[in-house]
Amino acid sequence: MLQTLRAPTARPICAGLAPVLFVTALVAAPLAAQGWELSENRNSRAALDSTPGLIWAGSDSVMTVERIAAYAAPILWFSPDEPNLEGRSGRDIRVPEAFPFESAPDAPVSYYMLRNLFYHQRAPGWWFRPDSAVRGQSLVNLANTDALDLDFFFYYAWETGLGAHEHDVESVQMKLVMARQPECHGCEFALFVAKVIGKAHGLEWYDHTLVVVPGMRFPMHILVEEGKHASITDKNADGFYTPGFDVNRRINDAWGLRDNMRNEWLGTGAWQSWMAKVRHPPDQVMPPLPEDSPFREQLSVEGVYAPENAVYELRPFPPYTKAAPDLVRFMDDKGDPNWPKTIEYDGSAKFLRWLEEYSFTKSLSIAYRYDGNSGVSAAFPLFIVKNFEVGITGGWLVHRIYFSGPRLQNFAWTLLYTRAASNWVGGYVSGGIEWAKVTNSSTTTTTSTDANFVGELGVKFRANVAHSPLHFMSKLTDFWGLRVGVKATDAFTIQRLDYVIEFGAGAF
Repeated sequence: MLQTLRAPTARPICAGLAPVLFVTALVAAPLAAQGWELSENRNSRAALDSTPGLIWAGSDSVMTVERIAAYAAPILWFSPDEPNLEGRSGRDIRVPEAFPFESAPDAPVSYYMLRNLFYHQRAPGWWFRPDSAVRGQSLVNLANTDALDLDFFFYYAWETGLGAHEHDVESVQMKLVMARQPECHGCEFALFVAKVIGKAHGLEWYDHTLVVVPGMRFPMHILVEEGKHASITDKNADGFYTPGFDVNRRINDAWGLRDNMRNEWLGTGAWQSWMAKVRHPPDQVMPPLPEDSPFREQLSVEGVYAPENAVYELRPFPPYTKAAPDLVRFMDDKGDPNWPKTIEYDGSAKFLRWLEEYSFTKSLSIAYRYDGNSGVSAAFPLFIVKNFEVGITGGWLVHRIYFSGPRLQNFAWTLLYTRAASNWVGGYVSGGIEWAKVTNSSTTTTTSTDANFVGELGVKFRANVAHSPLHFMSKLTDFWGLRVGVKATDAFTIQRLDYVIEFGAGAF
């Protein structure tokens, strides 16, 4: 049975995902406020074709990993000034490249990895059959598969600009879900992209996260940052990066398209539109779409697929043990070399956790604090193990507590808001209650506790420690930071103003 969404105009848009609870959470909930309703539609190929994220539908119950990757593979879109292009465009482009320990074809090369496979044994038999000789020829049984984590990797011999170095491996992650429709002739199985994540400079906070919604164009277009090669999602394939449109999760923290970094200039902490250059169609590099891909015809001219563009070769991601020592560190954190990991699906709650897949430990902060008294402060997610992103303005609400005084006898809880957790500089505001021990001046031995409102306003500076001598701290958090602010005591009369300085680890 195919679950569809209907608007007040009765125009069908099919959710097409399984199971139903997962469909409702992923697709129906965001559209409910706009008047969309769940309904049912049987045997409707037309409704299936209009479903957001559909990349294949057919009767094949078994498929190779390589073929799945070919259906999902993205279009890469370079800046015309990308130094690795070496002045080439169109069919002459030869980037991204093959790893230096592999043979180099006369074409660009991209790599894929089936990182995780979620299975549920509905039909008798198996769900994954590995091929140890040719990893891409491993087989996936779609009848027993619910979801896949499919990653794409792009190798560049060097990058330029701020922090330039030899070797660069960037990536795009896709979350795919399977739908089974036994009553839909010729489309008994359907494969959907549920979420796309364009990675940037190895930091989860910088991710370009796009949950699939109506209006997206496939194949997925990925804008490649000039000189630095971060991967930026382009929802409508217009060649421009629009926060809130091309990225719809963790919007203020997404790195953005910063072509200006090629000139060793970071600019402002947050992304600005002037940082990105205009992309042109000849600088697109196409995926090797299968003959039955629903997108191949729209990219063909007189029956010839992508006649004006280079088409990259797809290869399985190789083990990092084959790489030279100076390349290993760019490969060894990209996943298990014995991919994939197979995980049994046991309920929709696991699917929802899988869809989010962010580590709350990266949101923990701890710092030395001085506000007239020395102390220590800590920040952690609003829902303890899950962050709360403010919907309208973006940014985050988090708990912040601190202890201060000679014996850390003073305690405060505040609610802190910041527009971003990863920009190198950004403002914050907080408010809450401080409980301070006060000594009676006449006896000097009797103490009492005063509770007062405290408000704080200031600026936080952050530095990425992942590639510094303090890289071991990135196991807990990616950033060290310096906070400078002003604290006001009492809500209305402001009994006291103090400067605040904090220094420590953590985004918040």
